[in-house]
Formats: sequence, C-alpha cells, structure tokens
Amino acid sequence: MPIKGLKKKVAAKGKKQMLKFTVDCQQPSDDNIIEPKDLEKFFNNRIKVEGKTGNLGEKVVVSREKAKIHVSAEAPFSKRYLKYLSKKYLKMQQLRDFLRVVAPSKTSYELRYFNINED
Repeated sequence: MPIKGLKKKVAAKGKKQMLKFTVDCQQPSDDNIIEPKDLEKFFNNRIKVEGKTGNLGEKVVVSREKAKIHVSAEAPFSKRYLKYLSKKYLKMQQLRDFLRVVAPSKTSYELRYFNINED
C-alpha cells in the first residue's frame, strides 16, 4: 500500500556542471625555480577521482598554457583540493619555505613569494 504524499525522486539527467580552476606559477617559473610542466604532471598523477589516483578519465582534465595550469572537473571537485596538492608539491620540492599559495580570485590560485621585509 503506497504512502500518501510520498513521491519517487527522479534524478535529473541534464548536463553536468563543469568547474574550471587555474593555478598560476608565473613568478617562480620566471625565476626558473619551478617547472610548470612538472606541476601539471604532479596533478595528473595525484588527483583522486572516486577515491583512486590515476582515474581522471573524462571527469577531470588538466592542461597547461605557459605558466598557468588549468583544471576542468565535473561538479564534486573542490578548489581547496588543488591548494592542498600545490602545497604538497612545494613541500616535495623543498620550496614551501619560500613560496605560498594565494587565491587572487574565486576560481584561481597563484604561487607567490613570501614578503620578507628586513629593515
């Protein structure tokens, strides 16, 4: 006997929302401290999709344009995860003491030097 007022939930099979993020490593790459292609490779190897690395498929696309790395992903993907991976890469390269990851806009991160003002 069906319950009155209870309706089945129907999943909307529309277009998936694509999120686009960028990581700009212009300053350190100009000084030959970082290679953007290495960071791109790191993202390709380390980004997890459904709990597994190396499982990017069609859901996540990582591309590079000079010193900017673009990540396009389907909806359940956080910008914070990119910051986490960027910091992990900097730590691996032993650059964490000199560079930091800053968010200049809602959809991008930027690698900047720490401002050290010595009087």
